[in-house]
Amino acid sequence: MRQSRKVQSQPIRRKTKTTHPPCRVVIEAVSPQLDAGRFPIKRAIGDSVVVEADMFADGHESLSCRLLFRSSNDPAWTEQPMVALGNDRWQASFRVDTVGQYLYTLMAWVDDFGSWRRDLAKRLQANQDVYLELLIGEHWVDVAAQRAHGKDARQMKRMASQLRTQDAGGHASAIECALSAELAECMDRYPDRRSATAYEKTLKVLVYRQKARFSAWYEMFPRSCSPQPYVHGTLKGCESRLKEIASMGFDVLYLPPIHPIGMTHRKGKNNAAVASAQDPGSPWAIGSPDAGHLAVDPRLGTLEDFRSLMQAAKRQGLEIALDLAFQCSPDHPYVKEHPEWFHIRPDGTIQHAENPPKKYEDIYPLNFESPAWQSLWAEMERIVRFWIEQGIRIFRVDNPHTKPFAFWEWLINRITRDYPDVIFLSEAFTRPKIMYQLAKLGFTQSYTYFTWRNSKAELTQYFTELTQAPVREFFWPNLWPNTPDILHAYLQTGGRPAFMVRLILAATLGSNYGIYGPAFEWCESRPREAGSEEYLDSEKYELRAWDRQRPDSLCALIARINAIRRQNPALQRPDSLQFHSVDNERLIAYSKRTEEGANRILVVVNLDPHATQSGWLDFSIEAMGLDPSHPYQVHDLLSDARYLWQGHRNYVELNPHLMPAHIFRIRRRQRSEQDFDYYD
Repeated sequence: MRQSRKVQSQPIRRKTKTTHPPCRVVIEAVSPQLDAGRFPIKRAIGDSVVVEADMFADGHESLSCRLLFRSSNDPAWTEQPMVALGNDRWQASFRVDTVGQYLYTLMAWVDDFGSWRRDLAKRLQANQDVYLELLIGEHWVDVAAQRAHGKDARQMKRMASQLRTQDAGGHASAIECALSAELAECMDRYPDRRSATAYEKTLKVLVYRQKARFSAWYEMFPRSCSPQPYVHGTLKGCESRLKEIASMGFDVLYLPPIHPIGMTHRKGKNNAAVASAQDPGSPWAIGSPDAGHLAVDPRLGTLEDFRSLMQAAKRQGLEIALDLAFQCSPDHPYVKEHPEWFHIRPDGTIQHAENPPKKYEDIYPLNFESPAWQSLWAEMERIVRFWIEQGIRIFRVDNPHTKPFAFWEWLINRITRDYPDVIFLSEAFTRPKIMYQLAKLGFTQSYTYFTWRNSKAELTQYFTELTQAPVREFFWPNLWPNTPDILHAYLQTGGRPAFMVRLILAATLGSNYGIYGPAFEWCESRPREAGSEEYLDSEKYELRAWDRQRPDSLCALIARINAIRRQNPALQRPDSLQFHSVDNERLIAYSKRTEEGANRILVVVNLDPHATQSGWLDFSIEAMGLDPSHPYQVHDLLSDARYLWQGHRNYVELNPHLMPAHIFRIRRRQRSEQDFDYYD
């Protein structure tokens, strides 16, 4: 079997005149590649990159096709032979084992020796005389021996001599040598590449740490972490909540902006235009006269307190994600020091943020295309690097779609070049093509339309799109049932079962998900007014005192679901998602499995938060590697109930007030009548 090996530092790419014949092999329809190679694809450590291409030539000769790949830090390419899939389609794969960038490309040539060996076998099968054919083979081996060196060269010369050897039985020993694996391996090591076709592009893979693709986020306002109701919380006070958050199974704690908040045009309770003296203001109105993005709000504590919080979080298995909001309050030092960084109106005043008819007088957007754009961009980079120096490696980026694409590509490339473990989450609820472009430009994860996809048809269509090529190659969704800005009508009217439904969908449809808490685990569902997605008494504008003793808390269910996610690798990546038919539009069913099939998960969810729904599930068991003629066990990981199913069609019934979903682990029956193969 041909093995991968290191080759020359660069693939052959001829641009000058040569005495060799023109290349005969055509390489096209290479996948994966994004926008003709303009952008890199994404993978996490340990993933395989499966590369396919159409590769063909005129005539009937065999081809030798190679995949070449390397880490950007490795000067030498590793070469992997490709296998034919049929219809001139070829495939090979490589594994990515380090964070950073990998490169890959393709090469192919007409394989004279391989063609000779293939035809020799056909002639032998037809009982034809092969004396001359063996002499032709001797020529190919002798020529290849001249390209070899050392032990290989001597061995190939001996085998060339053996191909012309006559013995008592005719050509038996020569034929044995010609068809031997040993000769094939030697010839494969020293091919004639002088007329090889090299693919004209070198494609890229960005490789991230595992948390980039599998994570559970918890969003919390530090200022509400006070043991006394309606007293401004501190970063020190946040430490008391870390154990509780970790016990629910979260591994990322996301904090809205922790910087000083401006006083000018400060928003009051429920986004009132006039604030009282007690109103803390919106954390996204960043900057006091004394400090801005490089400081901690004094009411929260100090920079040392922040570093202490990060260390305490780390001890609980939590990583802090920080909000990155490139905007300023009217009081921010930038406004006086660098007015050229803002939008100046004809009357000389600075333009505040707005989305007509909405106005945000407490925020000044930055002008990334001002004549002073270079100094502004450099300052934004300085902000990111400052927080990286404090230990932050995850940023949730506020409204990136309102800044230039070129800025994000420039910034993310510069940051990840020096800190390849940094994760950027794009908070861009905007048009699909813009969301996708941001992901291509370098954002690791992306918010999605999941919040507004609530019916079976909507969920099926949307997640089919997200998990198929080319979208799955670059867009890694992070699913949120709620955020401080979004309380969907489904949660407003569906009661506790609605929160359970959306939690289970988010945690199992995607591999990255998050909740805004404590609003979610205590089922906060009061809108500011009818038809609004804003919370009543929104935590964005006031301190909240949460009743953590409420009996309807979802904390236990959240912990159970996060434990299921950790224990089942099939739920740790989205790309194996497959939907299954159920004869009830209020029931949705889908499955995931690992590549080797050792872990199989089937999820059935009742989308109706008000009533029990039942139906017949038509389950594609062959796609899950099951034998339709044998029974199999489905183990509900939520209730621990076990059912014995057989065939494609099985009955399901779900009461949303008890549990609106099944998360089944599918277990095949072993040879024993009583035992099942658990794959644990």
